[in-house]
Amino acid sequence: MNTLLWFVILYLMVSVGIGLVAATRVHNAKDFAVAGRSLPLPVVTATVFATWFGAEAVFGVSATFVKDGLSGVVADPFGSSMCLILAGILFSRYLYKLNIITLGDFYRMRYNRTVEVLTTVCIVASYLGWVAAQIKALGLIFYVVTDGAVSQEAGMILGAAIVLTYTTFGGMFSVAILDFVQMAVSMGGLLFIAWIVSGKVDGGTTSVISHASAAGKLEFFPEADVWKWVTFLGAWVTMMLGSIPQQDVFQRVTSAKSAKIALGGSILGASIYFCFTFVPMFIAYSATLIDPDQFSKLLETDTQLILPTLVLQHTPLVAQVLFFGAVLSAIMSCSSATLLAPSVTFAENVIRGFYPDMGDHRFLWVMRGCVVVFAVLVLIFALNSGSSIFKMVENAYKITLAGAFVPLLAGILWKRATTQGALAATFGGVLSWLMVEVLIGEASPVPPQLIGLGISALGMVAGSLLPQWVGHRLPGHTMHELLHHHAPAETHHVTERPHHHS
Repeated sequence: MNTLLWFVILYLMVSVGIGLVAATRVHNAKDFAVAGRSLPLPVVTATVFATWFGAEAVFGVSATFVKDGLSGVVADPFGSSMCLILAGILFSRYLYKLNIITLGDFYRMRYNRTVEVLTTVCIVASYLGWVAAQIKALGLIFYVVTDGAVSQEAGMILGAAIVLTYTTFGGMFSVAILDFVQMAVSMGGLLFIAWIVSGKVDGGTTSVISHASAAGKLEFFPEADVWKWVTFLGAWVTMMLGSIPQQDVFQRVTSAKSAKIALGGSILGASIYFCFTFVPMFIAYSATLIDPDQFSKLLETDTQLILPTLVLQHTPLVAQVLFFGAVLSAIMSCSSATLLAPSVTFAENVIRGFYPDMGDHRFLWVMRGCVVVFAVLVLIFALNSGSSIFKMVENAYKITLAGAFVPLLAGILWKRATTQGALAATFGGVLSWLMVEVLIGEASPVPPQLIGLGISALGMVAGSLLPQWVGHRLPGHTMHELLHHHAPAETHHVTERPHHHS
């Protein structure tokens, strides 16, 4: 155990070192937020893959699959990989040319400052559960690796401190370079474990798959019941569409050197992610065949411990080192980007609006300050949350689905979308979702976030088409106007705040 612990410590030190070396390339706010829009295809592919390949993909999805089968993991990887492809198409085709550093910038340019702040608050709030899930997983790893010597709570504090160190200094450059390194480590490590584990099951890989099939774990679609289908589609849509208006997805796609690389990287990264998520599922399901007694007890108590327990008790030291290195890679690359995204968004779209004349150097430090504050909030949330890693991630996107998705999609694709429509969509979506969530909760036959999405779409159409005048009508800019008046060239300085013409 001591040997394993030293390897883990060494791995963490090397990771932080790489992140801090990458930080030397950060000279301004654009470098910090979108890596100077300079990343080549392999790095964009790796960083898009790493968007989702974190705690929930390794622990959450695999544990949920063992319990509920394929129909239980419709949100992730099915919904999440589709999200990356759709976001890649939207962002590379329409938003890349605007040369902006946050999604909030788009909401301001397309609508106005009020819509920018409201949608930014939705986006930032959605990250609390998402990043907390990663921190919770880091706590779980330290607890397992030290054989309980470091409690899960102490592990969360330690994990948060490590991720915070290189993210605060290096921003998107550190995130992207580490994603590239960590993608190689996590894929290699997990494939090696899968190979070892399949050798421990009589009949190997084929036997594991046929056993899962016989147990009904490979049935994807629910039975012919309307409400089961509504719940099933609700989980899928929440992840697939609710994750599109997310700053970390936007940052990763728009950090690319060109729009073509942005599109190619997002499709490649999403495809690799979808295929590779089945590896932890395979390993976790194999565990139930290798030692049915022990793992059936874990199924009833804490399914998230199935994978680490299997590796510690049934594989050699080299496999343990590779596994925990792989998992730490996945979680650290995921948590650093998801810590960076809301912090950059809040700095750019809320704080900067109050200080429009702030210099670039000072703004860079404001962004870093936001990273630190958000890390503290996330840590408090993680320490006090009783939800599973998978649930924390699944719940994170409800607010963006209800409040930010419709204004984004309509703003890109619908010329007649106006500021009034965007305000009605955001307010209507969030308020209806919250009311159903609080008053009815799980008893609601239709998932509350789907009701929010429907009301948001109605609000956008009604608010944009009904002749509403409050003193004067508030039109939104069309995408055509934005592309021709707001960001005519790549030389447009990224932190300038174009004025909204009402």
